[in-house]
Amino acid sequence: MRVSRRRFLVRTASLAAAGGTLAAGSLQTKGGDAVDDVSPETSYTVHPIGRVKKKGGKTRLVLFDRYADGLKGLADWSHVNVLWWFHKNDTPAKRGILQVHPRGNRKTPLTGVFATRAPVRPNLIALTVCKIVSVEGTAVTVESIDAFDGTPVLDLKPVIG
Repeated sequence: MRVSRRRFLVRTASLAAAGGTLAAGSLQTKGGDAVDDVSPETSYTVHPIGRVKKKGGKTRLVLFDRYADGLKGLADWSHVNVLWWFHKNDTPAKRGILQVHPRGNRKTPLTGVFATRAPVRPNLIALTVCKIVSVEGTAVTVESIDAFDGTPVLDLKPVIG
């Protein structure tokens, strides 16, 4: 079902006023009932929680002060899933690429981006599993990450299992 942008915004505002939430894929009420189906026109706003900082051989995920309380207990885990944004590839043209030669090797056949770790994709969300070295203040020191210095960090989730 296609929903106009105005109707979507009105329903979102009404839902928020009633205490509902916007969940991945749909609008939901407190009871968890879906309000609208997801469509290609559905969009979400994502905000970084911090940045990757690489300096002097150390790699740290430095969170913005307002997210510091979210780190409580993370030091109890050995590894963390780091969701980050491929910010250096964020162009409409690169978001439209759906097939690549894995690792840039033109000798390999074209492969769908969802079957690769290519940095070009419709949604530039990246995932890296990192070994936690320490958690201090707003910083999580990790062994390494395949992201650039200054890369926006979107979320952290402990590796379970």
